[in-house]
Amino acid sequence: MTCYPFPDTRMVEGEGFEPSKAEPADLQSAPFDRSGTPPSKRAILAVLTQAGQIACRRSSSPVSVIGLFAYSIGYTRHVRAASTAAYDYLIVGGGTAGCVLANRLSADQSATVLLLEAGPRDRYPSIHIPVGYAKTMFHPIVNWRFYTEPEPHMNGRKVYWPRGRTLGGSSSINGLIYIRGQREDYDHWAALGNPGWGYDDVLPYFRKLEHNVRGADNYHGVDGPLWVSDIETRHPLIDAFIDAAVDLGIAINRDFNGATQEGAGYYQLTTRRGLRCSAATAYLRPARGRANLDVQTDAHATRIEFEGRRARSVVYRRGGREFMAAARREVILAAGAIQSPQLLQLSGIGAPDLLRRFGIAVVQPLPGVGENLQDHLQARVIFRCAQPVTTNDALRTWHGKLGIGLDYVLHRRGPMAIGINQGGLFARALPASLRPDVQFHFATLSSDVAGSKVHAFSGFTMSVCQLRPDARGFVRIASNDPLAPPIMQANYLSTEHDRTTLITGLRLARKLAATRAMAPFVAGEYRPGPDVTTDDGLLEFAKNTGGTIFHPSGTAKMGPASDPYAVVDAKLRVHGIAALRVVDCGIMPTLVSGNTNAPVVMIAEKAADMIIRAEE
Repeated sequence: MTCYPFPDTRMVEGEGFEPSKAEPADLQSAPFDRSGTPPSKRAILAVLTQAGQIACRRSSSPVSVIGLFAYSIGYTRHVRAASTAAYDYLIVGGGTAGCVLANRLSADQSATVLLLEAGPRDRYPSIHIPVGYAKTMFHPIVNWRFYTEPEPHMNGRKVYWPRGRTLGGSSSINGLIYIRGQREDYDHWAALGNPGWGYDDVLPYFRKLEHNVRGADNYHGVDGPLWVSDIETRHPLIDAFIDAAVDLGIAINRDFNGATQEGAGYYQLTTRRGLRCSAATAYLRPARGRANLDVQTDAHATRIEFEGRRARSVVYRRGGREFMAAARREVILAAGAIQSPQLLQLSGIGAPDLLRRFGIAVVQPLPGVGENLQDHLQARVIFRCAQPVTTNDALRTWHGKLGIGLDYVLHRRGPMAIGINQGGLFARALPASLRPDVQFHFATLSSDVAGSKVHAFSGFTMSVCQLRPDARGFVRIASNDPLAPPIMQANYLSTEHDRTTLITGLRLARKLAATRAMAPFVAGEYRPGPDVTTDDGLLEFAKNTGGTIFHPSGTAKMGPASDPYAVVDAKLRVHGIAALRVVDCGIMPTLVSGNTNAPVVMIAEKAADMIIRAEE
């Protein structure tokens, strides 16, 4: 009996599938994400298909006949299911927002949900260990590894933009810091014509999503899926940094997400008992056993199909093949501020001139798609430490590394349980500012680039970023190839206000280092160095070394139809198109004052609530 070559059968992600041959060994062998839930019917079909393949390859014996029969049933039904399936909700993007939506929408057993994620499952071990952030920063499989175009105000440098490419998205590779932003951020969103997005409107969703180890109060919840934990072990450098802020008249703040953000203190992290609590862990894993939820990884969405002005289906590639899934109710884009606008443009929604340039028929002219890009730029001031108390010191010797490892394995604490940045500060750098305009991330280590090898000397870092930049950039397709990355440009430091704020923030870092509290720890400034004293010198330092703090946002701006650059309305529905929403950080009309992961979880929680209510 002749057995013909078999096509790739990894059509639907589930138990029983081999990892992609392109994945490194650590991804293939990682024992994570074993929820213990029973496999879906589609996963069983996939296993049947694989079993048939194996049997058919054995020999020309009766088992081959059985194998071919199993293959024909399993593979044929498998491809038919994948290529003709219809769902109530199609979610594009298995990142932070996508995981939240998949959980909340599939809680209704009468609604079927398909979640498409272009990357693999979150089985890479370093995802789940907080300090593994350094391992995922440049990982070729779980990170998209984007670069901006040459930035005109950064001496023509291309700036590296890591973005999560796995279940959980950037919540699986980020620095774990839990920050909501300021009350005024959300009140400003509402004032721009977005009813329901003021601080008092969104606070219940922040409380809903939290499992805060400090307990429930007016600002925090304990019944949510996302764990928010304290850093249990205090560090002398962080304590000195907080005391230094007090020396400068900046108050101690024990809760940056409470009544006020201003002040200095320890960050809370999205960890649970020493492990990362990503959106995939918090939201997707508990929902994986639901028969009405289909999760497909390695599935890259390439375009949205329409019937008139209604989104009807999504075309995606998987295993070298193209499939289409239909949406009975809605298509929801949750691919992030880079790839959601890219998919809209590829599908005919965007600036007409841009679309026509690449031969894409215009379905809906929305010039704001991909525009309004905002990001936090950070400049990292590095100091030599006068005492061997830094993480650099612990990593320098074998017994130091062993101690860190044992502390983590035995107690789930220490540097491996924390990540990179422990201490924070929100302050008003400019005299005219009425609320904090800069944020500091304090790390008890130092390196040339965030996530790279630490220095050989004792060092620590104060990263400074402007909270509300005036600069606006864009994300635009560079071709009609859906697998090609789009062009992205942040236009960092393009305004005088942005330049002045960052320079003033850098000077604040130096003032903190010069306080009585920090004196026992500061041996000298390594970067930018004591020779850099002028504003022009500090600005040049920022241009040559500054980088993203990983918060690109705003490219599918939320706003009323009267705003010519608004992409979605206050219910996150794409203007002029039925059954299509965007739910990710792209909808932010203005960037929040702080880290963006917690706000994205809130946005997705609120969006799920609006979607469910619309169906009632």
